[in-house]
Amino acid sequence: MKVRELTIPGAWEFTPAQHGDDRGLFLEAFKGDLLAETIGHRFELAQVNTSVSAAGVLRGIHFADVPPGQAKYVTCNVGAVLDVVVDLRVGSSTFGKWDAVLLDDTNRKAVYLAEGLGHGFCSLMDGSTVTYLCSTGYNPAAEHGVNPLDETLGIDWPRVGRDGSPLEYRLSDKDVAAPGLAEAQRLGLLPRTGPNGGQR
Repeated sequence: MKVRELTIPGAWEFTPAQHGDDRGLFLEAFKGDLLAETIGHRFELAQVNTSVSAAGVLRGIHFADVPPGQAKYVTCNVGAVLDVVVDLRVGSSTFGKWDAVLLDDTNRKAVYLAEGLGHGFCSLMDGSTVTYLCSTGYNPAAEHGVNPLDETLGIDWPRVGRDGSPLEYRLSDKDVAAPGLAEAQRLGLLPRTGPNGGQR
């Protein structure tokens, strides 16, 4: 499995080796020892989530209160999504910056993001199925979001799907109502760098 650090500290891309024959293929989608070596500590799996999205669906930008925060290991088992990691940690040298990885059922990459980082994606085709390994369970009181279309973030979301057709963005009511980055910071919703700021 190949590992590449993203431009946001605390986020990595993992590309598995795929072994195929006339029956299909096999790959190691998650390697705990490799992840621990990469991030400097064991990943404690508390919950596994799966979402299925139509083309054009935008989910995010989501994050959880720190501490404890929620680290994620994200893959796309079916279809394709542009997966985006946003640094929401106030005081970070890359605060407000983002990086993106194409997750699909061809290269079968995964993205790990540490506690305190924001996460979102855009589905590039109907039925895109994303699996998230999460370090903590769902806690609605500690879950927050930043509007994925916030101009301050300036995320370059895809305009066409996997088949080349134009995408019409579809967001949940909660994501539409989410504050922009500056407003979330003013409200004190964002995590901070340091011992309890999203990095161990």
